[in-house]
Amino acid sequence: MSSTRITSRVAGATAVGALTLVLMGCGSTGGDAADGGADPVGTWGAGGEGQPQIELTEEGTFAGTDGCNQLGGEWEAEGAEVTFGPARSTMKFCEGVDTWLAGLATATVTSDSMTVFDNTGAEIGTLARGS
Repeated sequence: MSSTRITSRVAGATAVGALTLVLMGCGSTGGDAADGGADPVGTWGAGGEGQPQIELTEEGTFAGTDGCNQLGGEWEAEGAEVTFGPARSTMKFCEGVDTWLAGLATATVTSDSMTVFDNTGAEIGTLARGS
């Protein structure tokens, strides 16, 4: 086989591989109406003193607060279901604050709310889509 043929095949395979990676990256985190779920990217919860709030980015990361501690980590979505990776969290004590959001494992989203579940599948709370 000539070196021209090998070079052409390598270039073609490289182009196909690059296109595949680009296409895999499109929509890999956020769902939309076409695949059965609302787009989870954005801010959820009202925030404010002692109130839970979380922001999901297009890059597949999340950051927020359980009302007391700062949370962060990674997330993925398939349709209407969001799966959270292990959350990093500060460990402050805040009297009188319900820190349920720190137990997040999965969530389901609609256009205006996110229902959050813990690692046993129990519903632990709901957040409204922020503005």
